[in-house]
Amino acid sequence: MTNPNPNTQTAPEGYVMNAKGHYVPLSAVKEIDKLRDDVVQDIISRAKELRSQMVNVKDIMFSNFYDFVELSAREYDTKIGGQKGNVTLMSFDGKYKVQMAVQDNIVFDERLQVAKSLIDECLNEWTQGSDDKIKAIINNAFDVDKEGKINTRRVLSLRSLDINDEKWLQAMDAISDAIQVVSSKEYIRVYERDNDGKYQQITLDFASV
Repeated sequence: MTNPNPNTQTAPEGYVMNAKGHYVPLSAVKEIDKLRDDVVQDIISRAKELRSQMVNVKDIMFSNFYDFVELSAREYDTKIGGQKGNVTLMSFDGKYKVQMAVQDNIVFDERLQVAKSLIDECLNEWTQGSDDKIKAIINNAFDVDKEGKINTRRVLSLRSLDINDEKWLQAMDAISDAIQVVSSKEYIRVYERDNDGKYQQITLDFASV
């Protein structure tokens, strides 16, 4: 049995620290508690080692990917500028493909409230003879989650509704103008073609392997 938190002060010989930070005589700890601690410590150690390996492999994958993209660009005496991403590389036989995707983290500024006001006006005007399903979709788009955040995907999906109304179109313009990209994250996804010719993602999710 080891110290549960190696970052804290080392317990005196013959003692271990409990969850409250108190030193407990090792002789007073039940065998089942010692065994549980050993199992947890072993799993955590392996998980941290695996995470470190994954970080190293990710760095190599990203580096190899971008090095090749730059090399390919030099074939045409040019240089890739701006944000890289959303690029696919294929193996020569077409069995494998590697995709670099960029996912933006977006938020809405105050103009989203302008859009909501315009949409509310539309709903009031459409009260008679309007489609209740469309109303439900619209109201649901502006519902907040447990953290008080608006689901951006639902809000953006409103722009795909085929509604030819001047005020509605103004609201959609307000939503588009309200979009603010606060950060971007790059992902590498790898695929293998199966016997049916469909590409199946090679999962790198620990929970899915």
